[in-house]
Parts: sequence; C-alpha cells; structure tokens
Amino acid sequence: MMRTLAVTGGIGSGKSYVVRMFAALGVPVYDADSRTKGLYGSDPELLASLQSILGQDLVRDGVLDRQYMASRIFSDRDILSRVEAVVFPRVLRDFMAWKNAREMEVAAGSGGNAGFVIMESALYLEKPALAGSADKVLTVVCPVETRVERVMIRSGMTRAQVLERMSNQWSDARRISLSDFTVVSDFSHPLLPQVYDIYLKMNV
Repeated sequence: MMRTLAVTGGIGSGKSYVVRMFAALGVPVYDADSRTKGLYGSDPELLASLQSILGQDLVRDGVLDRQYMASRIFSDRDILSRVEAVVFPRVLRDFMAWKNAREMEVAAGSGGNAGFVIMESALYLEKPALAGSADKVLTVVCPVETRVERVMIRSGMTRAQVLERMSNQWSDARRISLSDFTVVSDFSHPLLPQVYDIYLKMNV
C-alpha cells in the first residue's frame, strides 16, 4: 500500500510550488482544494446536504453559488462547522478512492515508481476529518513579509486583507509542532535538496 504525505502551509507559503516539485519526481498529487470544488459540481448528494444547511438559494441553475455560500459560512461559525462536517468526510472518501486508483495503476505497472502519494491541503492539520489520514505531514514555511508580497501580487489583495487572512490561519509554529518534515520556501534555502531529501525518506 502506498503511503500518504500531507503537504500543508499557510497562504503564500509556497506550498503549491513545493508540491509541483514532488509531482516532477513522479509523485501523484491530490489537490484537496480543487477536488472539493469539483465535488460541488459532481456530487448531487453533497449539494443536497449543503442546501439543507444553507438554503435553496445555494444552487442557481443547477450550479453552486460560491459567493452566496461564502457569505453564509464566514458570518456564522455554527453554519461553517455544519458545512465542514458534511464536506470534509466527503473529501476524504474521494481521496481514498483516488488513492486506491493510483495503487491499482502502480500494481499494473503504469503508475510510476513513487512509493507514496501527496494530499495537498492548507487545512489538513486544522480539520479533524482530514487530520490522521496521512502517514507523514510536511509543512511549508516562509517569512511573513515574503508571503504577504506573494499573495498581493497574485491576488490583487491589499496588505491588510492578506494579513487578515493569515490571522485566521494557524501559525507556522503550530503546524510545525504537528509535522514530520518542514520545507523552508524562501530565497535563502534551495528547495530541490529539501524536497529530494523528503522524497527519499518517504520511499524508504
């Protein structure tokens, strides 16, 4: 059975870039964020469950209204908790099905040489439904100012908006305390040696 490496990190940490380096080494990657968005459009049962919590206006012309959903869940922590209780177990089931398919590919000789898969999730450690599903955890860290600059450039958000978003996430220290590996994604520590070292350790 292939092992799972969860890769997490705060906004602007460089997590996705690190994951792409693992992918270049042949490691299959499950992007929890994009897969979750995909489930909103492909899982009628999930949509129905979310409508029961958020109301019929959640779906317009058969499509989930993300703006409406965001306005409801971020203004009410109780609703957010109820939504997460529905969404994250469904994401985990999707991940396990995806992982099983990758294992079948490897068994058939068409899945490459990696002995593990990656679950990329910014919220992996923060959500009980996901935490514990991986064999090892990698946290990507980066100085705050670099993170702020990265996010401002790519998103158009203001500095205040980025800092507010960061304040709602776990600190790097908290993530690191629960992680097996740490990658420093700045301009002083070469990434490839860090990534390749972890790649070798995961394949032992």
